[in-house]
Amino acid sequence: MPLFHHARYVLTAARWDQLPADGQPEVAFAGRSNAGKSSAINALANHTRLAFVSKTPGRTQQINFFALRESGFLVDLPGYGFAKVPQPIKESWEGFLGRYLMERSALAGLVVVMDSRHPFTALDVQLLEWFALTGKPVHVLLTKADKLTQSERQRALAQVEMTINRPDLHLPETLSAQLFSASRKQGLEQAESVVAPWLGLAAPQNKGP
Repeated sequence: MPLFHHARYVLTAARWDQLPADGQPEVAFAGRSNAGKSSAINALANHTRLAFVSKTPGRTQQINFFALRESGFLVDLPGYGFAKVPQPIKESWEGFLGRYLMERSALAGLVVVMDSRHPFTALDVQLLEWFALTGKPVHVLLTKADKLTQSERQRALAQVEMTINRPDLHLPETLSAQLFSASRKQGLEQAESVVAPWLGLAAPQNKGP
């Protein structure tokens, strides 16, 4: 059974006291707006609208929790870089999000979604360098890979590998990356095999020929 199938919505939190009681491990998904985070979550969960993008600014202020069938939670974080939220609300929300990423003991790892055509923007690097202080693992999904040719995909992966190994950046020690396409359902098993151990689960077995 694929890891994220049968994920179900359980709650939305806009304040620290609304978070579920610490216990089961959580894997959070983050990404710039329009990077394809919602589509990636939906593809992994085999669901058309488990996660969705709302045009209502208030929606971006919430952390959404989805219970997994075997163990733990999938956590959908708001896209970063949003600009239409009033500054006082934005500052308050960034404080809550920052505290969640830095202090949440149940958070086992972070999946960062990036557009494969524009990986490791300044905001992506800023988030990764900051999150590196937690010592927790990060996996990068390079989405929309179907929009690249084979040679472009190879170049994108090479560029990402060089960025990960740059000595002037202070990225997480445990940082991996892969190509991913939500529309073509490519890269699902690879992503699940990385995340499963974070949740204390065995990695899904690849299907035979």
